[in-house]
Amino acid sequence: MNNQPPSQIDHDVLAQVNKLLQKHKLVEDVVQRQEMQRHHLVETLVHKQNLAELNSLLEQMNASTLAKLIEVLPEENRNFIWDLLRDERKEGILLVLDDAVRVELVADYRPTENTNTFRVFEIYEGRFRQIPIASREELIKAKPIWIDIVAPEEPQIALIKKIFGVNLPSPRDLTDLYTGARFYEEENGEVHLHSNFLLDREDESRNVPVGFVLHKGILFSVRNDELPVFRLQRLRAKAQSVIISDAKDVLLDLYAADVEYSSNALEDVYAKLAEIGRQVYKSHISDDDASVILSAISEEEDLNGRVRGNVLDTRRALSFMLRAKILSHPQHEEVREILLDIESLDGHTTFLFTKINFLMDATDSSININQNKDIKRLTVLSVVFMPLNVIAGIGGMSEYSMMTQGTSWPIAYGIFSISLVFIGWLTFVGLRMLERHKINKARKSKIR
Repeated sequence: MNNQPPSQIDHDVLAQVNKLLQKHKLVEDVVQRQEMQRHHLVETLVHKQNLAELNSLLEQMNASTLAKLIEVLPEENRNFIWDLLRDERKEGILLVLDDAVRVELVADYRPTENTNTFRVFEIYEGRFRQIPIASREELIKAKPIWIDIVAPEEPQIALIKKIFGVNLPSPRDLTDLYTGARFYEEENGEVHLHSNFLLDREDESRNVPVGFVLHKGILFSVRNDELPVFRLQRLRAKAQSVIISDAKDVLLDLYAADVEYSSNALEDVYAKLAEIGRQVYKSHISDDDASVILSAISEEEDLNGRVRGNVLDTRRALSFMLRAKILSHPQHEEVREILLDIESLDGHTTFLFTKINFLMDATDSSININQNKDIKRLTVLSVVFMPLNVIAGIGGMSEYSMMTQGTSWPIAYGIFSISLVFIGWLTFVGLRMLERHKINKARKSKIR
């Protein structure tokens, strides 16, 4: 199995994995539906047994086989298999994965190691690679084109400044800059760009500020959070799927990856809004359902707004680089292609805002319809009891006692009560007939 070519996945292996996945899902559904004692214990034992069998099969596969398996599986099964894999195997699998699938899996990446560190990259024999740095002396001897600094402490910032003579921003100051101070060039030739990069996970969505400095052919990037775009760039560099000749190529590739990541986030918005739409288009939506739907729509609206703001920020950064005349002719062409991608995303975000507003209005209309139904019921009750109240008032008058003289009160009030019920029923029937008449009239007008 380990000698299997990476260009294909064996059908028997795929069938075996699918069989185990179906069995796992089937057993899980059956156990959850049954009401039995020690339910959770049974569920745990069955769950562990299936996972152990599936893990055993996955452990026998090499990185190329697992990559092809993940590529052909549906999204739900793909994410399930990915979560089962050990972290130390994931890096090797990501290197040989198809780039589109790699973007999806990296999107929800959560660093488990301490990210309070910096990474150094260089061009060696025409190839872009990361350099392991264990001491200050190794950093001084290195000839990097990119130094990526994540959640640095002040001593680390001071060390980089001293060795390379660069004026690095503090990550804490990146959010306090006004727009005019985010893109500028200093007299010594340093180019400063402060941009926002999208971080979109299942439980959070936000824009993370990143500071870039181009200084003497080296790109310095400073930020507080690990970002999927930066990890994707490192993986592509290891897989040699990007061509990089200098620090500006690295910067442009990061912006291009951010646009691609934003596009992937918009695809998720499309999918989730389609699911929400199927719920909104039902013939009846309860108020509780409407509340859940409005909450989901609000989340997608927030993400769509963040994507729009993110690509707008990227566009301004690229426009500044064009005006600064620091790019080569091929890099100019690459910037124009990225700007075209951003322009296409603008159309999608505009359309999504329109769709979100439509779904919001449709959900509000369902809530209003439910309220109108409640008011209609109250109105019917009021109309039914209105003549009864009038008659009851007459029955309580002294004149009524005079009219029923000579008749025992049980008979008199019995007849009176029956009359009340009969009149109420006649009123209700009259209202129903009037309602049906209006419906039939509306139908006839539609036919015409």
